[in-house]
Amino acid sequence: MNQEVIGKCSDYTHDGQGIVKIDGLPIFVEGLFIGEEAKIEILFNKSDYAIGKIIKLLNLSPDRITPRCPVATACGGCSFQALAYPAQLAFKKRKVSEALRKIGGIDAEVDEVVGMENPYFYRNKTQMPVGYDKQNRLVSGFYRRFTHTIVPIEKCYIEDERSSSILANIKLAMKENKIMAYNEDTRVGVIRHVLIKTSQAFKDIMVVLVTNADSFPGRNNLVKSIKEKCPEVTTIVQNINLRDTNVILGEKENVLFGKGFIKDELHGLAFNISSKSFYQVNPIQASKLYDLAMQKAGLTGDEIVIDAYCGVGTISLIASKFAKEVIGVEIVKEAVEDAIRNARLNNITNTKFFTSDASQFIENLIQQGTNIDVVFVDPPRKGLEDSFVKSLLKLKPQKIVYVSCEPSTLARDLKLLKESYNVQSVSPVDMFPMTYHVETITLLSLK
Repeated sequence: MNQEVIGKCSDYTHDGQGIVKIDGLPIFVEGLFIGEEAKIEILFNKSDYAIGKIIKLLNLSPDRITPRCPVATACGGCSFQALAYPAQLAFKKRKVSEALRKIGGIDAEVDEVVGMENPYFYRNKTQMPVGYDKQNRLVSGFYRRFTHTIVPIEKCYIEDERSSSILANIKLAMKENKIMAYNEDTRVGVIRHVLIKTSQAFKDIMVVLVTNADSFPGRNNLVKSIKEKCPEVTTIVQNINLRDTNVILGEKENVLFGKGFIKDELHGLAFNISSKSFYQVNPIQASKLYDLAMQKAGLTGDEIVIDAYCGVGTISLIASKFAKEVIGVEIVKEAVEDAIRNARLNNITNTKFFTSDASQFIENLIQQGTNIDVVFVDPPRKGLEDSFVKSLLKLKPQKIVYVSCEPSTLARDLKLLKESYNVQSVSPVDMFPMTYHVETITLLSLK
């Protein structure tokens, strides 16, 4: 194959890359949309596929738009800023449908994707590395795809609008106080990442400075500068990460200013959110997601419910309004502590939270002969553990409401569950506009 080819995009990969076929060989091309023809440079070749990049677009899709963000094609944060929003939703519906059919052998009807009225500036969590460019200027941004090179970003069009000015002021405060950004290669410097969490319901904003040192010269002056430049910030936390790792947050933390957490409201409930708390990044869509989950569960007030992978108790506390009792299970101790605090915060008394492996917890319930009516599962991208699926099949709740952030692992798990359960409905929700990710709620009923 030549280093340059001309081809037409016929389909997408699961992560939104265009697929061009030349003599039967698929070429994956970032930023190429269905129906578009382009001159493509082959970056590298494998025996069964190739990776290419657009040299020149020869014709444009009617769904191609001008992206708002000037670095949308360079930054690894968004895949679809140049694709019209209705076409993004169509891609996500098809992605869910095809995963179910190809991986799970399930030919279920997939509902239209629940989209956003305004699919920009929706994220309540900004997490950016800081570093230096080739001119030794202090920059923050996202890593270019498949690299650790920072693409500098002044304004991100999917993050809370307040975050951009706060981040700019933090960099200014770092310069004024001679606080160095961390260099991954030399392992010299202090500030590795800046994490900003914002509240939708309250005027609460948290800044987390992820540092390569427990204490460092100028820390107090840096905090003072940030407070002066960003009076809207209500708490500042230092997270210490001394490891040579891709994991952003370390174990140890110091609260440098304020309470060390922020408060937000979702579905009429208050939640305290710490630096490490898992909390849905798109509160507008999260409300729609949980509405749908409760509708599917059809709770009447008589049910005993399990919320597996309960995190800080979001689903548990919402379900508690409609169920007799909710049992939340989570392996992360800090998350369970947050869940218990959040139940107290909302004066909810019909929930119990346990730190446990979900599979083992369910096995114990089976041995005790406990009947469970509904199980909510909201696992990470890797989906359910095999042992958990086996436990669920033994427990036999009447309904399972599966909230998934990865269609391929959802399909894999449904393939195992369908021996005892019917797939009643599949509803995608667009939690992450401008990206290829999609959340899906599936209702399963016992055969």
